[in-house]
Amino acid sequence: MAVLSELSGLLWGGPLLVAFLLVGGYYSIRTGFFQLFHFRLWLRASVGSLLAKKRRVKSGGITQLQALSTALAATIGTGSIAGVAAAIFYGGPGAVFWMWISAFLGMMTGCAEKILAVRHREKGPDGQWRGGPMEYIRKGLHLPGLAKIYAVLCVAETLAGGNLAQSNSIATALSTSAGTNRLAVGVILAVVVSAVLVGGIRRVGKLSELLVPLMAFLFIGGGLLVIACHIQKLPDALGDIVRYAFEPRAAAGGYSMGLALRYGVARGVFTNEAGLGMSAIAHACADVDEPAQQGMWGIFEVFFATLVICTVTALVILTSGVYTPEAALDMIEGGSIPDGALGAPLTASGFATVFGKAGEWIVSISLVLFAFTSLLGAGYYGKRGLETLTRSRWAVGLYHLVFPACVILGAVADLSAVWELVDLFNGLLAIPNLAALILLSPEVLHLLLRWVRERREMAAETSGSEISAGGAELDGRGAAERGSSRRKKKVVNRKNSLTLGKKLV
Repeated sequence: MAVLSELSGLLWGGPLLVAFLLVGGYYSIRTGFFQLFHFRLWLRASVGSLLAKKRRVKSGGITQLQALSTALAATIGTGSIAGVAAAIFYGGPGAVFWMWISAFLGMMTGCAEKILAVRHREKGPDGQWRGGPMEYIRKGLHLPGLAKIYAVLCVAETLAGGNLAQSNSIATALSTSAGTNRLAVGVILAVVVSAVLVGGIRRVGKLSELLVPLMAFLFIGGGLLVIACHIQKLPDALGDIVRYAFEPRAAAGGYSMGLALRYGVARGVFTNEAGLGMSAIAHACADVDEPAQQGMWGIFEVFFATLVICTVTALVILTSGVYTPEAALDMIEGGSIPDGALGAPLTASGFATVFGKAGEWIVSISLVLFAFTSLLGAGYYGKRGLETLTRSRWAVGLYHLVFPACVILGAVADLSAVWELVDLFNGLLAIPNLAALILLSPEVLHLLLRWVRERREMAAETSGSEISAGGAELDGRGAAERGSSRRKKKVVNRKNSLTLGKKLV
């Protein structure tokens, strides 16, 4: 336990946090903060497109909504409830501010991952699309060895954080609220998850498409009602978020900016996975032709997972009065932290201030749904990682036995060290993925710029001014670059993406 804590602390203690912020900041600056100044463009191109007439899904793909739902299913897990509560307890209210910053910059990191996932995807023997960091590291950077290292880490992380931790959260929630036998919960979970995973990405996508809106509506709706009932405390809560994000330890009464930064960025990354690359595995299966089109869904994914879901959790805790910095610091310094003061029980206490016992049930049901959908997404990601390592049907068959076995183990075992293991694997996953995002950035920027220019030209033909304005602002290279567009279109078709990038920079 001490070794895991030391290793994860070393990874997340400084350099890796800076790397996440720098990669997101790099893409944000190079695109003129696309996620902010082109909000209406990416929103219309993602969830806004759901209002358009649906087209038939091509063979080997799933709908863009199913791809998003699968990615959200894997990202919106216990971290959105228990993780945010833990970040506030140990890092102070300022952790929420740095969670927002990491998510804001991570929106463009997520966009880049999805663009590369679609750009370098390929069809597997089963006729379904396959993509993600393993493919764009192998095909884009021509580093198959590094791609396999990422695949190994992906399998390990999905068995730990995506499996053991999630099944443990489900069993704990049901045991606490309804007295359900933990072993029985684990067995039922294992059977259901196995049945879904055998159906592949299409079955996972269809179920996620059904459950994700349901669980989001339940949790967000209940959370907003709690915040509305404590609206008079909202200004103080927002003030504490900003103040504790920057004040030194002495002035803030024990919390420091370093702690807020560490817990805020780490929890933000865990809740939206921007920079880890795993959610790109789901987006690569989408029925879409333009890589940049799927990038818009990547932006929305980070926005919804962290800036919406996690913000609701944080404001429920900070406005309901169930948490105060002074009391939390006294518990930390005293070394005695009651179960109800940390994690999901803290969030449940906030809901209970308005809904009573029903508030605890809202959190318990939300937690079960969040964790269950995370199990589905993690199972698919782990399977894809294994398929990158070997094409052996025996190995895949063994995985279909190991994954449900871990579900049962997670439901009944003491997993005090699992979260440290999750942070460690997440940190290791991020290293090769962040490096790939930087090295392949010329390709990402070109594909995004080309897509925006095409949208602008289409808008000009129909006298649409809104998209035209958005494209013009992104196109910061002026007339000289527009005059060389034909040459760039030829370059983008070349197989060597690194050569492509050098010609575009």
